[in-house]
Amino acid sequence: MLILSRKLDESIRIGDGIVVKIVAIQDGQVKLGIDAPRDVRILRSELYEETQKSNKQAASADRSAALEAARRFAQQPAPDVPAAVKPPARNP
Repeated sequence: MLILSRKLDESIRIGDGIVVKIVAIQDGQVKLGIDAPRDVRILRSELYEETQKSNKQAASADRSAALEAARRFAQQPAPDVPAAVKPPARNP
């Protein structure tokens, strides 16, 4: 990890397209301004970690419950679909 000291209004450059500038220092907080290309995603680390955790939980959800819900949904055509286009009833 690179550790740098910067003062108010000083900045650092990351590569050719990203500039991080110290815009305020107040009450134990440092406010950063980040100038980066639009295609560079910038997230606070706690938000990134929460998103990763949520994605992992969703991916490991009970697969059988999801398959059962999909099966039930597939058996019931939308109520506003005319009878002429509804699929024929299945015989059990």
